[in-house]
Amino acid sequence: MSMSQNILLSADWIQSHIQPRATDSHKGDYGHALLIAGARGTVGASILAARACLRSGVGLLTVHAPECAYTPLQMAAPEAMVSMDSDEGIWTDAFDIKKYSAIGVGCGIGQATNTRTALHTLIELNVHAGKPMVMDADALNIMANEPDLLTQLPAHTILTPHPKEFERLVKHLNLEIPTDDARAQAQMILAQTYNVIVVLKGAHTRIALPNGATYTNTTGNAGMAKGGSGDTLTGIILALLAQGYTAENAACIGVYVHGVAGDIAAQKFGQIAMLPSDLIECLGQAFSLK
Repeated sequence: MSMSQNILLSADWIQSHIQPRATDSHKGDYGHALLIAGARGTVGASILAARACLRSGVGLLTVHAPECAYTPLQMAAPEAMVSMDSDEGIWTDAFDIKKYSAIGVGCGIGQATNTRTALHTLIELNVHAGKPMVMDADALNIMANEPDLLTQLPAHTILTPHPKEFERLVKHLNLEIPTDDARAQAQMILAQTYNVIVVLKGAHTRIALPNGATYTNTTGNAGMAKGGSGDTLTGIILALLAQGYTAENAACIGVYVHGVAGDIAAQKFGQIAMLPSDLIECLGQAFSLK
C-alpha cells in the first residue's frame, strides 16, 4: 500500500478514542501490565516507565527487575508490584506470562548475554500467548543484532525507537536513510515487513502501521530531548495496551498525550529545566486534554 494516507493527530481525534471509565468498574477492568525494565545503573528507567504506566490508568502493574532495583522501585512506585529476578544486576529469568494483559520490555535492561537469552525466551513464550507488546531501548538493540527475532513478534507489536535505534533496526534491510523521506520510507518498510507498528520518536514523532497508514504527532517540544523521556512513553503505551486499547490507538494516544504532558511541563519549568519525571506529574492534566 502507498504511504499517501497520513493523519495529523489532534485533540479531537484523541478525545474520540479515549475510553471512559465506568462508574462501577474495579481494578480488574483495567488490565494487569508487565513491565520488564532496569539493570544495575539504569534502575531509573524502570522507575520512570513504571510511574508513567501507573499514571496512565492501568489497573495493576508488575515490574520485573533485577534484585538491585527492589528497594528503589518499592519506594518510588509503591502502587506497583515488584517481581525480582534471580540475578542481582540484570534481567535473566524466564517466567509465565499468561496472567498479564500486556507486556512492556526494554527500558534500561542492557544487552548482557543472559538478558539476550531472556528476551529470546520471552518472545518465544509470547508466540503462543499472543500478549500485546511494546518494545523499547535495549530490546530493540538486541533485535537489531538478531533480526530473526522480529519475525516472531505478535502482529502489531509496538516498537518505539529513537533515530539511532531505528537505523540499527533497519540496517539488515540494506536501506539507505540519508533524508527524511528515505527515513519515512524505511519506517514503512519495517512496519510492513514484520507486521509491526513503528513509533519513530523525534521532533514530530511518526507512527507507521503495517497497512500503509501513518500518523504524525503535533505535540511536544525540545525540552523532552532528555534521557528518560522514552521510558515514560513506553509506560504510557503499556498502560493503554493493558486496558484493552488496540495497538494502533495505544500508540497514537500514548504519543500525543506524552507530548501534551511535555508541553505542560515546559510551561511550568521551561524547556531547559523540565525533567521526564515532571512530565509524569503532568499526565493527569494531559489526559484531560485541557
